[in-house]
Amino acid sequence: MSAKKSTTVVIGGRVLTLSGYEEEDYLQRVAAYINGKIDDFTKLDSYRKMNADMKSILLELNIADDYFSMKDKVSDLEKQIKQKDSELYNLKHELITNQAAKNDISEREEALKKENAELRTMKEKLEASLADALLGPVEEEGDSSRKSTKK
Repeated sequence: MSAKKSTTVVIGGRVLTLSGYEEEDYLQRVAAYINGKIDDFTKLDSYRKMNADMKSILLELNIADDYFSMKDKVSDLEKQIKQKDSELYNLKHELITNQAAKNDISEREEALKKENAELRTMKEKLEASLADALLGPVEEEGDSSRKSTKK
């Protein structure tokens, strides 16, 4: 854990020394935020007419409203993140399933191509056997041992 630090800031025209573990830049941004709120309210006639306690309460309520609005926004964003994470998980699962199906289809396609080639070879052999059975063996070129049966 880092050491405690002291930082001087100006809030509402007052110089304050803040101590904490936060960085000076962070504390200066907090002071600037509060000064911005004070400046926004100071522009309102009704605010300038209020006593110090009412000004303080109004400022505190406004800062609390900002806090809870941001807290709700963060909660909504966290819900969106969970939803997107869930969608991403489902899409990844779907992708993996589709890739597995594609691989299965590719394997099946290869098996069918092989089977088709075997069937074509078998068909050619059967056609040749049938031709031999019906017409007799086909002579090779230059083989004249076969007699012509033309009449």
